[in-house]
Parts: sequence; C-alpha cells; structure tokens
Amino acid sequence: MTLKRAAGRYKGLCPFHREKTPSFTVDPQRQMYKCFGCGVGGGVFKFIMAWENLDFPAAVKRLADRAGLVLGEDEWRGAGGPSDAEQKRRRRLLALHSEATEWFHRQLMKNPAAQAARDYLRGRGMGKDIAVRWQLGWAPDGWNQFRDWALGKDYRAGELFEGGLCAAKGRGGEPMASDDEPDVRPAQLYDRFRNRLMIPVRSEPGEVVAFSGRVLEADAKAAKYVNSPETPIFTKGALLFGLDRSRRAVIEAGRAIVCEGQLDLITAFEAGVTNVVAPQGTAFTPRQAGILRRCADEVVLCYDADAAGQQAAERSFAVLLEANVNVRVAVMPPGEDPDSLIRNRGADEFRERIAEARDFFDFQLERLASLFDLRTPRGQAQAARRMAESVRMVSDPTLRDAVANKVASRLSLPQERFRELLIERPPPRRLSQEDDGGGAPAAPAPGEGPPPLIAQLLVIALQHREGREWLRARPGWNELLAQAEGGEPLRRALAANFEPGDAAAVNAFIASQPPAEAAILETAAFESLLPNPLQTARDCWADFEAIEIQREYFEVKTRMDASDQERARLFPRYLELDKRLREIKPSGMGLG
Repeated sequence: MTLKRAAGRYKGLCPFHREKTPSFTVDPQRQMYKCFGCGVGGGVFKFIMAWENLDFPAAVKRLADRAGLVLGEDEWRGAGGPSDAEQKRRRRLLALHSEATEWFHRQLMKNPAAQAARDYLRGRGMGKDIAVRWQLGWAPDGWNQFRDWALGKDYRAGELFEGGLCAAKGRGGEPMASDDEPDVRPAQLYDRFRNRLMIPVRSEPGEVVAFSGRVLEADAKAAKYVNSPETPIFTKGALLFGLDRSRRAVIEAGRAIVCEGQLDLITAFEAGVTNVVAPQGTAFTPRQAGILRRCADEVVLCYDADAAGQQAAERSFAVLLEANVNVRVAVMPPGEDPDSLIRNRGADEFRERIAEARDFFDFQLERLASLFDLRTPRGQAQAARRMAESVRMVSDPTLRDAVANKVASRLSLPQERFRELLIERPPPRRLSQEDDGGGAPAAPAPGEGPPPLIAQLLVIALQHREGREWLRARPGWNELLAQAEGGEPLRRALAANFEPGDAAAVNAFIASQPPAEAAILETAAFESLLPNPLQTARDCWADFEAIEIQREYFEVKTRMDASDQERARLFPRYLELDKRLREIKPSGMGLG
C-alpha cells in the first residue's frame, strides 16, 4: 500500500475495500487511520486485528513480538490476554503443528512408501514445486509412526491428543479446548491420519493450526477426507482455507471465488486465479461470512455440479446474504469440479465460468425448474414457497421488491400472490458485528451513531485533557450515562484510564472495546475539536444533563398517576428532579 502526504496527513487506496480514488487517510499525530469510503478506522492495534484477523490480545502480542518487547504477565492480562500457562500451551500446539507439517512433507518427498501419493499428485497436475510451495505431505500407513516421532521430539501424549493429531483408545468424542491438558497415556494414542495426502490448514497470519487428510484410492471405503477436530488453536467455522495467501487478491478484485475443496483451491491459485478461498466444510458459517465481508462485496460460489454441491450453495447463500454480500453461482459442467475443469480445459475456461456466474436467484430458479413441473399449478406453488424462503432473507426493501417481481414473472404468478408468501414470516436479522469473527467493524449506518451532544462530548473525552477531567468531575456522570440512550461509549471512555494526548493509549483502549462501541469511538477520535473545547464540554454537558433530567422528570410524573402508593414512593424523587431542573441552565446547543 502506497501513501502520499496530503495536508499533514497521508492518503492512499484503502486496503480493506476496492476503490479507485484514495479515501484511506492516516493521521500521524493521532496515530490513527480512517477510510472515508468504507468507514473502517482505528489505531495500530485495530489495523493489525483487521489485517491479520486477530483478536485484541493476539494483536498486542504480535506488535510486541515485532518490536522485540516481552510482555509481562500483568501487561498481558491487563490487555485481556491469556495467562502464561495458556500462552505456553498455545505456543506448544503451534510448534507441534509446524514440526508435524515439516515431518509429513519429508515423508511425501523422500519416503519410498509415499510413491502412490506422489503419483496421485502428478495425476492431478501437481508437481514437486507445488508440493513444496503448499508444504503438502503424506501420513504413513501405520498406527503409530507419527506418534513415536512426536514423542521422541519431547511432545507430551496429552498435547498430541489435544492437538488432534492423535486419537486415543477409550476416549469418547473429540478433543476440544479445555482448561487442562488431557490426561492421556502414550500407549493409548494412535495416529489419526494414516496413508493420506496431508494438506496443512493455516490461519490468516500463516500459522498451521490443523490438517486435512485426503484418501489416495478413488474407490476407498474410508472417508474421502479426515480433518483435524476443533482444538484450542483451531475453530473450523472461524477459518477460510487459503485466505493467508489470497486475501490481497480478494480485496483487489472485490470478489471472492469460493471452492468446495482445498485441492480445487490450490489448482485454481496455481493457474493464476488467486482470489479464491474454501470453507472448512460444505457451507459457510456467520464468522466466515463476516471475514469475507471485510474483504469483498461479492462472492461467487463454485461448488460441484452434483446435487450435494447445489444444496451446499443454497446453505451458503443464506449466511452470506445476512452478511450483506452479493452472491452469484458459477455452474461447473456435469462431472467436473474446478480442479478437473482447469486441468482438462484450461484456466481460461474456468475464468469464463466465473465471469458468466449467475445471480443466486436465477440459479435457484433454474434448479427448482429441474425439480418441479412449473407448467402445473402444484409445481408453481412448490417452487414459489421455496423461492419465498430465499427472497425473505433480502433485507433491503428496494432489492427485495425487484427480486420478488422477477421471481413472480419467471413463475408466471401474480405479483400480489407471491408477495403474500413473503409476509408469512419476517425477514431474519442482519448479521451483527459480534458474529463477524473480529477485525475492523463496519462504520455505523446513518442514524446508528450517538446523539449529537454525546458525540461532541466523546470527541472531547478522547482528545482534550482539561475537558475530559472536567467531565469526570461531574457528579453522577457514570449513572447518568449508563441510563442515557447512546451514552455507553462516552461512559466507557470516561471510565477508562488513559491520557488524551497519548495516541497509543487511546488506540489501545478503543481496540479493546466491543465492536459496536469501538466503531463510534474510532469516529470520535478522528474528528477535529471545536474551538474552546472546555467551554464546549460545559455547554454540551449542561444540555445533555437537562435533557436526561427532564426525561426522568416526566417519566416519574407519569408513574405517580398510577396509584397513591406509587405517588408516595416517587414523590421525593419528583421533588429532587424538579429542583435540579430549576437549577440547570442549559446553553441551548442541544435543546429545541
């Protein structure tokens, strides 16, 4: 990313969305960035969180490592980070997966018994260079070869089980994140992956956190894939395979091509189609959709042409639409997947299929036409009900009307009849920021920010020392803001311990807040102060306090009319509020 100096700041193209005119601004004095195109913003912590898809404690640790700093236990825990024991545990599991990747890779490249795996890769057009670039490996066809190697490297039996690389006799279920390392004896362990092509699964920062093992025989009775279970370092629904390599291409294209399998993705990437990702399963989760939402505004589903692939496309559509992502579907020729299509017909044919990808509703209409006889009233009704389920998910009223009109026309139904199906159930909620897997939250939509008085007080609380101290000295500010509509971000800012002139401390505070509050705080930290901030703080607070006391005054007055008992109970509070209203002298900035 290239930034150019402009009036004391720096500007460039936003790395978080596709744009032609620079709207990404960096303020070196405040140590903050803001994109006036997509609305993302924050400090260095938030940038690392968004860029590398890390939570706040991990971002703090990543920056400390880059600066050569060692975080003490107090600092780490103060940032919401894990304990020393948890950090050590995670480092051990990551080191285990890193060394396991190298071990499996050596087996593939040098073990004579891996010839079938090497032949399998060559048959799919993947030579030595691709195997090296992706660190593909092979798990020997035995029950304890990996186990014995790992134990010889001083990894404990509990770590092998907890990391999912070994299973254990007599242990029900799969290893999951827990407080203590599992109590497992070495003799109980056996290799989870046997005689399989091993594909490392990496997090966005590029650390191996899991494996996917593919069977080599086409007619094998075993499962086609064996995948790592969820572990303390791996959550299946929170990771997209390949995004550690493809994120930049996805952002630049504004589009993510979703393949069903890892080998499909590797083939496409090596053929030059690099804006590709793959979910860790057949359908998207809300967290995966949220990750893609920050990178692209369009997703092309590129699943297999069989019924299972089409059903996976329908399941993914619902989640992606809730994330406000435009969805298209690229249809593969019968019997083909992206991997075989590229090998048999070339990458240009695959690109053409992507370019010709249809809007999801067109895809679904054609699919339903193959399932129901649309020439009959019964077939029309069945298809209409199925289509209505999808159209209801469109939250934008204008777009929903346009789609409804198109569907009704294609099904030869009166528009009024199809619209009746749409109101049988309200559309689902939009994906909230808490569901999107972390990273930079979207900017609040118009009307979702704090009231104007609180917004101006928030600017002062974050940027002006004297104004902040004056606000913190106001009697009852915490309680007043806690019950005021839109007051929570300001309450958090005043309660926090930071110096307004310390940009790093302000940014660290903002990055540690929940997404909804952080988005509002980021905007306030980037705003310019009005002249005479201390007087502005006094005027805005007087108006805010008057509004809140007046609101409670009328609420208490209304409740006193309910009964004599309520009147007797509330009368002292009524008198107190009446007195405070007479004493307050609002400036008039926020009243009227």
